[in-house]
Amino acid sequence: MQFSAQEDITAPIDTVFDMVADFERFERMAMRRGVDVRRVDGPVPPAAGTTWETVLKIRGKPRQITVEMTDCRRPSILRFHSASKGMNGATVVELLALSQRRTRLSIDMSLAAKSLPARLLLQSLKLGQSRFRRQFQTRLSDFARELEERYMHGA
Repeated sequence: MQFSAQEDITAPIDTVFDMVADFERFERMAMRRGVDVRRVDGPVPPAAGTTWETVLKIRGKPRQITVEMTDCRRPSILRFHSASKGMNGATVVELLALSQRRTRLSIDMSLAAKSLPARLLLQSLKLGQSRFRRQFQTRLSDFARELEERYMHGA
């Protein structure tokens, strides 16, 4: 299953990259939402090879997911590979400078099942795919507006 979304942000590409690569902020946000997150290893600041172990509830069951940053090319690309007991995922975050003060943020995600229970989970996601895609785009739009606000107010 694959899905993607993109948003244009009124901020320079280097600034957007810094905010998107603020992993400590994302770790804190995830913890506030009940996700157990810990950085296992990797360089500081995070770069290719950095790994996180997470535990989150999906459909009421705790799922362990390992996320590894596989590529980090400033200021244009971040790639991640995720793996759980029955599923693998890939995420690509790409930034494109549209002008000196405008950046396009694109996110592509794909999920692949390795087991029958994971296939069933993916199948249920596919049934609600249009709603899921809308939510994904809405969250990315909200995130883009937040980045713009942080840029405008120098946060």
